[in-house]
Amino acid sequence: MRPRVSVQDSALRNGNFSLRINPVRSEDAGMYEAQVTHNMDVQSCQVELGVVTVTLSPPSPVVENEPLLLSCNSSHHASLVETCWFHSGHLVPTSGTFCSSQGALSILRPAMSDAGAWHCQLRYSDNEVISATYNLQILGFDGPSNPMVYAAAGSAAE
Repeated sequence: MRPRVSVQDSALRNGNFSLRINPVRSEDAGMYEAQVTHNMDVQSCQVELGVVTVTLSPPSPVVENEPLLLSCNSSHHASLVETCWFHSGHLVPTSGTFCSSQGALSILRPAMSDAGAWHCQLRYSDNEVISATYNLQILGFDGPSNPMVYAAAGSAAE
């Protein structure tokens, strides 16, 4: 996992044996064990790392009006019961241009207003709730609703 992992040497003296993983990848999910030996005394602890990912298909950048699929997946082992999607803090109704199925959200005709933070919330059969956020960027025209622009002859127009 090198060079993505590190241990803060300065914190070891204070008894902090934390492992830092940056960036975390899906394959990093699993059980981790720390073992410290001091004066013939062995201390150990186990920590399970769960990983949640949000992926975009097709990959960024998304072009306005071209369909896209946001997928939310977790390494959690229980059965997925419910997926909720939020955009800018508001629950997204799965009707019209938004269709949700098995942790994924289809946006049939993405608009510039769909750009920003998308938050998925996964609820599992053991009542575990896992969530993640994806910042969606959309390429498009964010101008006036009427695309007709008038300019005086001899002047500049943009």
